[in-house]
Amino acid sequence: MEIPIAPATYALIIANLVASIYGLSFDRGFISSFAFHVGAVSRRKEHYRVFTSSFLHGDYFHLMFNMMTLYFFGPQVERLLGTDGFLVVYFGAILTSGIVSFYVNRDKLDYSSLGASDGVSGVVLSFCLFYPLAPLFLFFIPIPIPAFVFAGVFIAVSVGLMGRDGNRIAHEGHLGGAIAGVVLTVLMKPEVVGQIFGSG
Repeated sequence: MEIPIAPATYALIIANLVASIYGLSFDRGFISSFAFHVGAVSRRKEHYRVFTSSFLHGDYFHLMFNMMTLYFFGPQVERLLGTDGFLVVYFGAILTSGIVSFYVNRDKLDYSSLGASDGVSGVVLSFCLFYPLAPLFLFFIPIPIPAFVFAGVFIAVSVGLMGRDGNRIAHEGHLGGAIAGVVLTVLMKPEVVGQIFGSG
């Protein structure tokens, strides 16, 4: 099988691996200095954390899961949208995720999060628009479901669980990234809407 040429996807994977491995294995302070943190963003105006946090991870499983997902979905989306369009989706998802996360947790000055799940969520939902009937696996359940069902369940779960105290998963960030992935893909490729409804 021919591997799609996807320079942005592979560059993002390398950047995530380098930054996360450095933080996890050599300098944990590096992670705390660049993770998303409501207090740092609102009081110290460290807005860069919205983007830098997406290149850091809490552990190696978190890192590997996100990078494997990006590896499987990113090249296809980059091929369909082009490198520039792919980067618009990826970083647009990160920005939207940061805005949603900040709004939902604006009263929790100690709230923090990190991980590439926001950008990756945008890429996966973009993929679902192009391939609505592609078989995907949901949260390790060994039964494939159509991509459009996966997308709906992903968004519904994110809405239902976001902002709940005690969650270690930033569902609001996933939601923001997913919505951005859908909206930006439709804006760049409006014909995908007709493709979805014509897939049945």
